[in-house]
Amino acid sequence: MSDEVPFHIQEAILKRLPIKSLIQFRSVSRTWKSLIDSSEFIAAHSVSHSQPQHLFVSYTDTKEDKYISFLDDDSFPQHRFVPSLPLSVRHPHIVGSSYGLLCFKGYQFSGSTYRRTMAVLLNPSIRKSIAITLPDMLYKNHKIVLGFGVCPLTIDTKIVHITQMRWGWGSELRSEIGNFWEVKVYKKSSGKFTSLSSNLPSMSIHIIGPQVVIGKSIYWCAVDCATVDSVLKTRNLIMSFDLTNENFEVVDLPDRIAVLPLSQFSVSKLRESLVMVEYNRRGYDPTDVEQVCCTVWMVERGVESSFTKLFNIKAPGDLMRAVGFTRKGGPIMELQEYAFDSTEELVVYEPNSELSNNLISGSSFTVNSYIETLVLLGSSDCSSY
Repeated sequence: MSDEVPFHIQEAILKRLPIKSLIQFRSVSRTWKSLIDSSEFIAAHSVSHSQPQHLFVSYTDTKEDKYISFLDDDSFPQHRFVPSLPLSVRHPHIVGSSYGLLCFKGYQFSGSTYRRTMAVLLNPSIRKSIAITLPDMLYKNHKIVLGFGVCPLTIDTKIVHITQMRWGWGSELRSEIGNFWEVKVYKKSSGKFTSLSSNLPSMSIHIIGPQVVIGKSIYWCAVDCATVDSVLKTRNLIMSFDLTNENFEVVDLPDRIAVLPLSQFSVSKLRESLVMVEYNRRGYDPTDVEQVCCTVWMVERGVESSFTKLFNIKAPGDLMRAVGFTRKGGPIMELQEYAFDSTEELVVYEPNSELSNNLISGSSFTVNSYIETLVLLGSSDCSSY
């Protein structure tokens, strides 16, 4: 690029280029390398919405964990590949995705008896990863929930480490961690965990589902199981964590959905919006070709949350569960041919034609979308904090 071209024009052009080209152009000059490596450039490049999007699928096949990535464009689902995962952690389990990064939870073994719980952050586009040692479990009868996201303002990677009581343990254990969750937040910028001491949810709230990141917030399905007059009463809700100010919030659900069994609702991401999926398990009739398996609702946040019905998904004799959406909005479903059959299929469902396109056979599917970004570009590969 000619030196006669103003630098701000060069910068604007570079922001539109794909990841592979930018990696190569870091060798052109010190000025370009400094620009491309800067957090401001990486942030601007990540939010340009012009970068390719992928769907990362994890699943089990013959008791073996497998992974596959699809390019989510007009070629979907023909363009697929098997991504390389870091070898530093055993038994990796996907936590979530944000700004082109995938977060896994797994273990590193020291000797024959002790194992450390680890989180691994992976940018598959530039093949960079870092491993973080997670805090040890301090309490009995508790559960650890991890949240993960990248702050859209600072592009700082954050891991939320939540200690919450397991189901069925009452007030006799509150002295262990008090009446609230214990929450620690890891920031890559500082390389350490710090404890949150304010605005913590009550210990009666339990996170029950996988996360999804929309904009500046992490969302989970949750349930509030409070005891009123010696009677346990449960109410479904959505829990959120703001990655910018590190505050938790509760999103109340309509009464009809708030009392559903836990297996009958989930949250997901449709393009850049939060959606809730309501499942119809009551009175399921496999002979009814008009049977509605689930309903997709858009969740709009404001002074008061609103829920707008988008469409129904019909299940002609099949058991189905929504695990994600394509960039164009097609529901990605886990389909089980028969109620007593362990064989499942991952399919893309078209609501208008009610046709489905089979992708993979297996079980225990999870789907996370990610774009190609430069986040972690300056990190040492597989460094441990």
